[in-house]
Amino acid sequence: MLSPLLILGLVVAAFVGFNIGGSSTGVAFGPAVGSDIIGKGGAAALMTVFAFAGGWFSGRNVIQTMGGEIVPASYFTLIASVAILLFVGLALLISNLFGVPASTSMTAVGAIAGMGLAERALQWAVMGQIMVWWLVAPLIGFWVCTMIGRYFYPYLDSWFALEEATGLKRMITRFLVVAIGCYMAYSAGASNVANAVAPLVAGGTGQLTASQGVFLAGGAIAVGAFTIARRTLDTVGTGLTDLPLLAALIVETVSATLITFLSELGIPASLAVSATMCIIGLGWGRATRTSRLVDVATTAMGGNTTETVQPGVDSLNTDDEEIRPIGEEETEELSANDLFDPAATGRVITLWLATPTLAAVASFVVFAVVFPVVLG
Repeated sequence: MLSPLLILGLVVAAFVGFNIGGSSTGVAFGPAVGSDIIGKGGAAALMTVFAFAGGWFSGRNVIQTMGGEIVPASYFTLIASVAILLFVGLALLISNLFGVPASTSMTAVGAIAGMGLAERALQWAVMGQIMVWWLVAPLIGFWVCTMIGRYFYPYLDSWFALEEATGLKRMITRFLVVAIGCYMAYSAGASNVANAVAPLVAGGTGQLTASQGVFLAGGAIAVGAFTIARRTLDTVGTGLTDLPLLAALIVETVSATLITFLSELGIPASLAVSATMCIIGLGWGRATRTSRLVDVATTAMGGNTTETVQPGVDSLNTDDEEIRPIGEEETEELSANDLFDPAATGRVITLWLATPTLAAVASFVVFAVVFPVVLG
């Protein structure tokens, strides 16, 4: 017979998976739905299949890391596992209520690390490896997209001409848009399934096997994809940060590749952070085509130059009929501060650092102070 505590844990795990399905479906298939290539029902069905596949084939590695390598599995008692899931569920609830972005991966890892610190069982080598990848992966995404935006984007835009493609080229283009969405869904499942079920799968509880955990999370993601994802598809599908279709596909491909690679290594990582850094990098790269790199560097350092550029959404559009050489495209009169949106970039970095830190501190207090008092 299931205990009330275990039932609570299963409900919270399902809640986490439900919200993952609701949010990730729009990110993965927003471009396809917004382009009228597939409908919302088709997007939900594809999200269900490929997110489950990601959790089944790659997500198990992340489950193993979160459920027994950051902190030994024996410390994941049932009450500890439920407490960690409650942290993740609370972060999602705050995110939904107040519109504050919250990374489930970072929240879960932070909560587990806090428990490890309280129990003096944190495996520092594993935690250090995770933190290094948290820093390195978004930077890789940024620079890869910067290079694409600066050197290849105009040629890709000219060659693919996604919005104007006809005939066989149109069929290939439409297939490509859906395929990249499926790839994004796979990476979302690979990274996020563990956030919902890893504590319950950990060896210390013995309540769920890895396969059962994937089925639970996959089912919850499916429910979210077929229900609340319809609203996110309306929002994202009509304006994925107002990115042109090609730009959205580049961001999805690069960020999904990074997260899938990290999932294969067993590293829990944030898809949202990686995608955001890819967007910033693509905007930077596309904008700096209007200047030589030496001029961009001089401007950014506060030097005097007449060359000014603006990375961002608008800079991703290519309106010139002829692709001009780097440094010879038209520029707009902007200040050096327009190289980045300081406020937006600052929010990303702040949340990037604050999410796991706050989760770790709160978890430490619960496990080091509250539990000893309440449980005796």
